[in-house]
Amino acid sequence: MFDELVESTNKKKTHKVWSVWLSAAIQALILGILILLPLIYTSALPKMLMSTFLTAPPPPPPPPPPPAVVKIIKVIPKLIQQGKLQAPTVIPKKIEMIKEEPQPDVGMVGGVPGGVPGGSAGGVLGGIIGGAPGLAPPPKPPERVRIGGQVMAARIVSQPLPVYPAIAKTAHIQGTVILHGIIGKDGTVKELQYISGPPLLMHAAMDAVRQWRYTPYLLNTEPVEVDTTIQVIFNLGG
Repeated sequence: MFDELVESTNKKKTHKVWSVWLSAAIQALILGILILLPLIYTSALPKMLMSTFLTAPPPPPPPPPPPAVVKIIKVIPKLIQQGKLQAPTVIPKKIEMIKEEPQPDVGMVGGVPGGVPGGSAGGVLGGIIGGAPGLAPPPKPPERVRIGGQVMAARIVSQPLPVYPAIAKTAHIQGTVILHGIIGKDGTVKELQYISGPPLLMHAAMDAVRQWRYTPYLLNTEPVEVDTTIQVIFNLGG
């Protein structure tokens, strides 16, 4: 009986060892399949998981820009404006003594109060010479004035009569020749221009007027030229 018990125990022990090895082999096979399957069939993996494995993480966001630097300008109020001391608008933290530089003396010894630098002693002030205000020089008279013909006719001192042209006498032509003339400072006729009148009498009138003489016209005691008109009358009845 004892022999039968020992034999049955050996059989059970042998059977148990064999099953343990078989179970370990099966588990190793299943584990190997689970490990190799994702490597062989990559399409079976989820796409989100694949993108997570293959895609690099995004870079971190850049740091925010630094705040703008605000430049503070400190305005120092002027206490002296236009030569007057102004009351401060704020109470200063530090009280300072205000000292102004004395103005330089621009005058000179022996000069006149209010003189200019570089002046000489005993000079004049404000254009006063010898205690009396200086007088401006009189204005320069014009070189030429416009005078009417009647006024200048009264100033003729020499008036040779014109020679009546023979052709004008034959044609019984008479009338008044009007000329524009410039009388010089010495009273002589400087320029002549024909204005109107019978053309046949023009040359005779101009030849006679060139010999006329006038009293010089004075303006502020100075002789000047005169711009005027001159009339020469031709009359056959005379």
